[in-house]
Amino acid sequence: MSHDLFFPLPEPMTLAEIASVSGARIAAASAEEEALFGARRIRGLGTLETAGPDELAFCDTFLFAEKLGSVRAGAVITSERFAAKAPAGLPLLIAGRPAAAFLAVSRRMFPAALRPLPIFGHEGVAPGAQVHPKARLEDGVTVDPGAVIGPGAEIGAGSVICAGAIIGPHVRIGRGSTVGPGASIVHAYVGNGVIIHAGTRIGCDGFGYQPSPAGHVKVPQLGRVVIQDQVEIGANTTIDRGALTDTVIGEGTKIDNLVQIAHNVVLGRHCIIVSQTGISGSTTLGDFVMLGGQVGVVGHVTIGAGTQIAASSNVKGDVPPGVRWGGSPAKPVREWFREVTTLKRLAAASARRGRDDDEEGEGSQE
Repeated sequence: MSHDLFFPLPEPMTLAEIASVSGARIAAASAEEEALFGARRIRGLGTLETAGPDELAFCDTFLFAEKLGSVRAGAVITSERFAAKAPAGLPLLIAGRPAAAFLAVSRRMFPAALRPLPIFGHEGVAPGAQVHPKARLEDGVTVDPGAVIGPGAEIGAGSVICAGAIIGPHVRIGRGSTVGPGASIVHAYVGNGVIIHAGTRIGCDGFGYQPSPAGHVKVPQLGRVVIQDQVEIGANTTIDRGALTDTVIGEGTKIDNLVQIAHNVVLGRHCIIVSQTGISGSTTLGDFVMLGGQVGVVGHVTIGAGTQIAASSNVKGDVPPGVRWGGSPAKPVREWFREVTTLKRLAAASARRGRDDDEEGEGSQE
């Protein structure tokens, strides 16, 4: 698989180096064969179907194991259970978790793919960037053309502000963070090692109005967004600032594209929020909560630590910690499955009765 158009080609790695990085071991019948395999050089990565003679692939499921017999890769990371399916002479690296081992190698070979790159390929502040004289940038900050950084903003060393991004007045961004093309950040504090992808909107007004006979009166949104270290936020996600308190995104949390997080929401550490999820205002999620795609959460509820909510579910009340819920309204998964199964049986029985009635009607006409 060719990577050279968009990511720098890595320095070739020997299988011995790959084994060291991944924690895998080279499968060999003798010390001589291990040395021979260990010296083989790998220059890229691919799938079992696409990898060529100088590329590495991996196999960790029965679904793909049948493809091992026809693989053209230079080497494959797999587990003991699938090793026998590989053709003779194919260098194998044996790992307890092949996907995790392959991930370790891919991170080493292609570090540039781990966060958005500067669009202009320029170091420092590029021509065409608008940096207010009262903004403070540490050494090593990269700012692309078209980016705007407002007065009083502070950005730490090693951070990248991509083309067209807007950093509002007094926003603070830590070290080693990246703000993708066209993203905007206002009324926010952003930690270290944060990745914010293209088109994301952080710190805009929360949706707050007081109904009155004359119409809807806008409520001032006076809070901030606080994003802790090592958070990643996907493209075109929106995170509203708080009304009187802060909207908080906990350390290590990963948010997919097209997610809406409303004002005063507090997400714990290391949560996973999948695409098209919407979290209404003043909701609190504990640490390590996982929300599947298209989950809707009403406001002012608490979801306990370690809980998992199935995709397309609708959370309408508090959820205890450490449980798996699903459905609309969301409930314990086993209860939800029983309801779905019961409905299927009732529907099938109703369909059978309808067919029987039709046949009886036809018989009486005869």
